Amino acid sequence: MDTILRGKKILWVEDDKFLNDIISKKMLLQEATLIHANTGEEALALLDKDIPDVIVLDILLPGISGLDVLEKVKKNGKTGYIPVILLTNLGARADMEKGKRLGAVRFLVKAMTSLDDTFIEIEKVLQETEAQKV
Repeated sequence: MDTILRGKKILWVEDDKFLNDIISKKMLLQEATLIHANTGEEALALLDKDIPDVIVLDILLPGISGLDVLEKVKKNGKTGYIPVILLTNLGARADMEKGKRLGAVRFLVKAMTSLDDTFIEIEKVLQETEAQKV
């Protein structure tokens, strides 16, 4: 199976253990490298050590919020170019607008997006990023 995700590093910031187990298995099948963080602080610490190809970020996290993480990622010269997809239970227009204003490339609502659709969006974002490099 040829996949766009093969060999890509994906930082997934999510505190739901059940969802993390499913994501982990799916990443393995896609032959992608999963870098996982349960909290925003953990995600920022991981970004100091390893630069992913894309970040999938929940907004509601213990400690600092995903929107705060997004803002810090985009203001950092070392990480500002990394595409960030917000994946959250929050579907309010204000949250979407703030996410886009802070630099998110996608805003996905968990209740309205299947995991397969989420992976399709990750692939689209990676394709768009590759196309911009050419």
